[in-house]
Amino acid sequence: MSIDPITLAAIAAMALVTYATRIAGLYVADRLVLTGRAKAAFDAIPSAVLVAVIAPTALTTGWAEAVAAAITAVAALRLPLLGTVAVGVVSVVVLRSFL
Repeated sequence: MSIDPITLAAIAAMALVTYATRIAGLYVADRLVLTGRAKAAFDAIPSAVLVAVIAPTALTTGWAEAVAAAITAVAALRLPLLGTVAVGVVSVVVLRSFL
């Protein structure tokens, strides 16, 4: 098997650009002074990204996963992270066995 130099250069360039954007984001975020609504918006980013990743999978795989996602969301309001994960795993297992 041979490695095409153009393909290797493209992969290296994409890696460099990806790394540069991540570092630039951290560099800029450290220098921002956020107050009020802007701080609240930045604090909501991790939760929004998590929901954007999980929701399509939970809602397109089947009824068991959708119901388990709802149960887990309710548990997340009351339990710490480890408890929420445990409730989510157990609810998926139980619901898959019945649905």
